[in-house]
Amino acid sequence: QVHLVESGGGLVQPGGSLKLSCAASGSTSSINIMAWYRQAPGKERELVATITTGGNTNYADSMEGRFTISRDNAKNTVYLEMNSLKPEDTAVYYCNARRVITPFASVNYWGQGTQVTVSS
Repeated sequence: QVHLVESGGGLVQPGGSLKLSCAASGSTSSINIMAWYRQAPGKERELVATITTGGNTNYADSMEGRFTISRDNAKNTVYLEMNSLKPEDTAVYYCNARRVITPFASVNYWGQGTQVTVSS
């Protein structure tokens, strides 16, 4: 079992920045990949970025290079730096931890989410 706790969300004006944190606890050694997702009101949850245990990262094209995912293995924490925020970035941001079992199956753990609101 993996427990994830997000923090760092809040209200920010367009063009501003936020840094989200996700602290992992429990069976953290079983995690293969960490990710950030987001879900805006009335929309499906979408992938924002991923990071492997080795530090390799991938980003959704829609992030336009504005977001950066990173991790601190000593603290079992993953971060999401968000810059040049737009109103359309408003969403609940979720931390995800994945344990890959087969190429077609995995176990996913989710945090409770943290609200990011971009508005003037």
